Amino acid sequence: MAVAATFLSTATLSTVAMAQSGPARSPADLAIDAAVPVPEPANVPPPTAADIKLPDAPAVDVTAKKDEPAPRKEEAAAPAAPAAQPAETATAPAAAPAAATAPAPAAAAAAPAADSSKTDTARTDAAKPATVVADQPAADRLRDLIATKGAKYFDRKAERTAVENFYKDRNYAPLWSDASGATARAKSVMARLKDAAADGLDPADYPVPDLAAASSPEAQADAELRLTESMLDYARHAQSGRMHWSRVSGDISYPEHPIDPLEVLINVSTAKDASAALEGYNPQHKGYLALRTKLAELRGTTEDASKRIAEGDTLKFVKPTKKAPNPQVMEDARVPALRAKLNIAENPTDTRYDAAVANAVRKFQAHSGLKATGLLDNATVRALNAPKSDRQIDIVRANMERWRWLPRDLGAKSLGDAYVILNIPDYSLKLMHNGKPVWTTRVVVGKPGTHATPLLTETMKFITVNPTWNVPPSIIYNEYLPALEQDPTVLERMGLKLARGPDGSVRISQPPGERNALGRIRFNFPNKFLVYQHDTPDKHLFAKEERAFSHGCMRVQNPDQYAANLLGIALPNERYTPEKIRAMYGSNEININFPTPIPVNLTYQTAFVDDAGKLEFRKDIYGRDAAMIPMLKGATGKDMETAVSRSQPSYVRPANVNIPGESYASNSGLGFFERLFGAPTPPPAAVRGQRRVVR
Repeated sequence: MAVAATFLSTATLSTVAMAQSGPARSPADLAIDAAVPVPEPANVPPPTAADIKLPDAPAVDVTAKKDEPAPRKEEAAAPAAPAAQPAETATAPAAAPAAATAPAPAAAAAAPAADSSKTDTARTDAAKPATVVADQPAADRLRDLIATKGAKYFDRKAERTAVENFYKDRNYAPLWSDASGATARAKSVMARLKDAAADGLDPADYPVPDLAAASSPEAQADAELRLTESMLDYARHAQSGRMHWSRVSGDISYPEHPIDPLEVLINVSTAKDASAALEGYNPQHKGYLALRTKLAELRGTTEDASKRIAEGDTLKFVKPTKKAPNPQVMEDARVPALRAKLNIAENPTDTRYDAAVANAVRKFQAHSGLKATGLLDNATVRALNAPKSDRQIDIVRANMERWRWLPRDLGAKSLGDAYVILNIPDYSLKLMHNGKPVWTTRVVVGKPGTHATPLLTETMKFITVNPTWNVPPSIIYNEYLPALEQDPTVLERMGLKLARGPDGSVRISQPPGERNALGRIRFNFPNKFLVYQHDTPDKHLFAKEERAFSHGCMRVQNPDQYAANLLGIALPNERYTPEKIRAMYGSNEININFPTPIPVNLTYQTAFVDDAGKLEFRKDIYGRDAAMIPMLKGATGKDMETAVSRSQPSYVRPANVNIPGESYASNSGLGFFERLFGAPTPPPAAVRGQRRVVR
């Protein structure tokens, strides 16, 4: 060792260079080799500049004490070679263990540092489901089933494609089961499907396979796809509805918002709470969630048998008349129980079947689909005794279904989520802003039958002050022309003007004014049914409890306040008030455009929860519940999601229609209507030319 130290201290830089370059070995070199073992040269490419890294901590100890000797160049360079082959470095020091202990730690530390990034990448890749399949036989069978029998499980092409892509990315590894049976995610999803009744859906539509009994790869793959099928069915029904709205009526039109099946698969397979992720496809509207709560309460309600009404003679209330100012009032021992059943607080022990009791019976009959006569007959008694919750549950479920048809975003985000929602059976309209109602009013809606107000979602784009009423073709040809046959002066008395269009069609219009059928303001949200909201000169109709009198449009009780509130949201800097709106009344049309349209949602809520938290029911005036409840109970088969084609109302004006009296002529050459109304008036387009637009 002393000789080796002497050689090291006296070696010159040129000698070291010669030793490294490989010339003839001198006795001094051989002495050094004997004292300090050098690893065998590795079969690696020559080093480059990129291989020399200054930050290598083991190479230079910056904390070394001043009195310690500086490392030799040979010692500093030696660890680079062992880093390539750490196994050889570990065995080489056998010839001289005392000297080998110096470079060994540096070599051992360098090796993991060089390969750590590759190791982490390999570990990450190994954790991916797409690269490792614990149960390869089940994965193989799952791949075969999807390829050969995918249509057996998923009859929608979009779902088959999504399922194939989803499982292909997983290398067909099962999602719902493993060697121990159902996974925690599968149990969470199955719990949601079994509780589908809480969402107003039928759990029987979403069968749950027995994953524990799926012992073979074939059974496991089959159960995997069956659970995936039920999950996608639930998500689709929760999102868009158990039935398509076109199956209920031809006057319903809501924007479609179907699920993305691949998004559902990814969402449920990665969510922390799979059940909550799946439940989230139901509407999150306040009205829907309130009905969901009430549905649970109704299902937990038990009927009190002691409150049953006995059948018996028909009870009738006779109204007083001038000839019989004091008719005899029928009495019956059942009346106190009837008062309690119908929540009549006045005179609870009175046995007389008076006006208050008869009116309450009439309301009950109307809400129960019975003829509203006010007579207490046995059919009404049986309806009163029927399990209250069963009928109400059916109505609530139908209304929850209709909530699913509505857009998930009812309002305009940029306007504080502002929107209009009109409930047809409640004859009410609300203007919502920032999550709460800012204004409400009564409305008149369309008559049942062909004049029913449609269900739709559109956007209100402008308001017209002093509107011209261009009479719809259906009213012209079905009502006004037949009326002319009976009374040739009817149009004149109504302030209407008749004209022939260039195509020979009949056009009737009413100029702006206080007698105009649209009143002073029209609220425009263009739609295929040609309906809108407007003022009316027939103010007395708002005092009635049931207000279905129009041809489909909606008459608003306080249009000036409605307009001011809408414009306060759409044009807040213009400071519109009811007084400012009324100051615009005149004989010329004025359009006030909305920079951002406000959504209008026409709904049909026969069951809803009011602001006080009470569950309210309304009469099914258009028979929508009557059509939907049997379908929800499965009376029309399983597939109710496919849209059906329905005849749409025709707004074409027939050409060359004979007008009563038009064939009559006079010496002046004028026809009957020309003599009656003067020269032919221009078509409504000429009136629109006088409009003034307020932006």
